Amino acid sequence: MFDRIAGLYDAMNSVMTAGLHHRWRARAAELAAVPLGGRALDVATGTGDLALELARRVGPGGEVIGTDFSRRMLELARSKAVAVPGERLRFEPANALELPYADDAFDAATVGFGARNFASLERGLSEMTRVVKPGGRVVVLEITTPTRPPLSHFFSLWFDRVVPAIGRLVGDSDAYSYLPSSVRRFPPPEQLAAVMWGCGLRQVSYLLTAGGIISLHVGVVSEP
Repeated sequence: MFDRIAGLYDAMNSVMTAGLHHRWRARAAELAAVPLGGRALDVATGTGDLALELARRVGPGGEVIGTDFSRRMLELARSKAVAVPGERLRFEPANALELPYADDAFDAATVGFGARNFASLERGLSEMTRVVKPGGRVVVLEITTPTRPPLSHFFSLWFDRVVPAIGRLVGDSDAYSYLPSSVRRFPPPEQLAAVMWGCGLRQVSYLLTAGGIISLHVGVVSEP
């Protein structure tokens, strides 16, 4: 499915978020707090926008790796990497549940709008935690379901009706029906924080933005 929608992905993101997804990814990259010259991993990178934000922050001596299981998404991500000077950014195929990296290999790991696609949320977050050094950060940027009207009513109308309708117009109703259902299945912010704690992260905190539609979770990898 993700290979199939890769060509539409960026345009649909901009339509669905009025272009604000770039701002949210920039905020996630800031929260990752990767030092100059550091290493960062962006899991489920899609077309690479969050990895690009991280690459801008690590400086010439740093390195950012973006991973995804969709090869078509990675092709599009690599086409964006030419805008980053040097060789600080690369994209590789990988399974988020079995990351092919050593323990403590990165200063931070991020996932933007991809954690809800993990077949096992706990395993995916545990893998992200494993590959980050003690004291480093794991950041999760995700859509969440607001519970208070009137925003909850708007959210339901937008994601349950308008987004699938847009999907039908662009010729992929299945993919854009999957989106709202995946958001509904995803844990609310306080439960996600608890899952992150259970995966070995400490100092777990989160903030809500866009009226409560977007959550940004941060956890610090504890000492062994």
